[in-house]
Amino acid sequence: MATHTVTNQVPPLVDYDVSDDPAVLEALARSDAQHALDEVHALGRLAGSAEAIAHGERAEQNPPILDTHDRYGNRVDEVRYDPSYHWLMNTAVTHGLHGYPWAAADPHAHLVRAAKFGIWSQVDAGHGCPISMTYAVVPALRANAELSVRYEPLLTARVYDYGLRAPATKRGLIAGMSMTEKQGGSDVRANTTTAVPAADGSYRITGHKWFTSAPMSDMFLTLAQAPGGLSCFLVPRVLDDGGRNVFALQRLKNKLGNKSNASSEVEYDNTVAWLVGDEGRGVRTIIEMVNMTRLDCVLGTAAGMRKGIAHAAHHAAHRSAFGRTLADQPLMRNVLADLAVESEAATTVGLWLADLTDRAMAGDDAATALRRIALAVTKYHVCKRGSIHAAETLECLGGNGYVEESGMPRIYREAPLLSIWEGSGNVAALDVLRAMAKSPAVVGAFFDEIGLATGADTRFDAALSRLQAQLGDLDAIEFRARRIVGDMAMLLQGSLLLRHGHPAVADAFVASRLDGDRGDVFGTLPRSVDTAAIIERVTPKVAV
Repeated sequence: MATHTVTNQVPPLVDYDVSDDPAVLEALARSDAQHALDEVHALGRLAGSAEAIAHGERAEQNPPILDTHDRYGNRVDEVRYDPSYHWLMNTAVTHGLHGYPWAAADPHAHLVRAAKFGIWSQVDAGHGCPISMTYAVVPALRANAELSVRYEPLLTARVYDYGLRAPATKRGLIAGMSMTEKQGGSDVRANTTTAVPAADGSYRITGHKWFTSAPMSDMFLTLAQAPGGLSCFLVPRVLDDGGRNVFALQRLKNKLGNKSNASSEVEYDNTVAWLVGDEGRGVRTIIEMVNMTRLDCVLGTAAGMRKGIAHAAHHAAHRSAFGRTLADQPLMRNVLADLAVESEAATTVGLWLADLTDRAMAGDDAATALRRIALAVTKYHVCKRGSIHAAETLECLGGNGYVEESGMPRIYREAPLLSIWEGSGNVAALDVLRAMAKSPAVVGAFFDEIGLATGADTRFDAALSRLQAQLGDLDAIEFRARRIVGDMAMLLQGSLLLRHGHPAVADAFVASRLDGDRGDVFGTLPRSVDTAAIIERVTPKVAV
């Protein structure tokens, strides 16, 4: 039995404070949001607890089940979730991750919510989808004052009241979106779903929606072709009289990741809906919703990066090979530091965007213009980096990282979603070009912002000059969109790190990402980088 003695295995990463992240805590301090530290740390300790980790694993291991009919043949269109999913949802809602900024007087509400969302998303990414959609629905719903007054208090209430019942009878609501169709995808103007006005002021919608996540939500924003053109509508799952609206679930999607959350195909057949905004202005109405969910794509990717590097650094600190711990070996230190730089840059820009959202919502026109372009730029680049970051953090654990029990495959499978959702890479890059063409002021706002770091590092200054030269050459700019937008994103991150970040992290980022002193994979930082200081910032402090 001596062969069964286990040695040199890494202890579980459990019972630690997920919020003990310098990039998060420093962002809150910079914006004078220290009042939120107690609640941030409370959620962080819960996120790192054995209880929360177990719920996250169970929700992922036991995917939702679709019941289209009851035992008697009646159509029910319901999805059954594992109890752990409801535990996760209840925690997220009671902590205000779904609607806190819209109901709070806190001038830093979006930043605080972003910090907490990134912390809690590390427990389970799947249930974050309906949480994010509920957060994003509120500003779009305000295009219909009557609907907003009726439902916003329930959409922001910190009560998770699960079950299909008339909205007015519930203590809290969850909302979703049902936009894309099989023939169009991101090209929502190609939608064929129709909306016909009814005598009572509502509409009747008929059509097939290709990807509707969290179908047990209480209401959905959807797009349909009304007499006046593509328009936005609110579709309740249950009508005011308690009767079920027509919301026929055809099947649940068999997805790469995100198993804890159900995503479905939906048929509308004379389904009751209410107009949100004006007819023909559907895309404009939902754009604020898209902005919010794009922000959460960035925050979710940063959360995945942070979880990945935390596990990799924890593993390297406890695992030995060739006579030394992995963390003491120069090449592994290079890899870990490079991954940590990527993670910290993503977290820094994500929380900066949340702070920018606070300013925009307070009526700051300059912040609104800057947010318009910075969200699209960052969504493109950070979410693209998520997948390769996940692959490298998994590899840090070797074969141990390739097995499901490590949790690393969950991070790996989830990463591509955030690059696809709310506009895949090409859509996001083209949206940046569209913003630049339609609103030249946003370009000036962007360069004014990143230019605040001018003079801090000559390598940054040179990279900024190269980008400006690229924008001066407008020939075939669409063909070069990914290169241009990627450079814009890295300069934004570099500017923020030079101004606000840890000196070692800023130096490593500028040297590798902006000055080209880097190879084609993680772990090729220049020798001058202070890897020890960088790795220290991401290594979890586990209670003993």
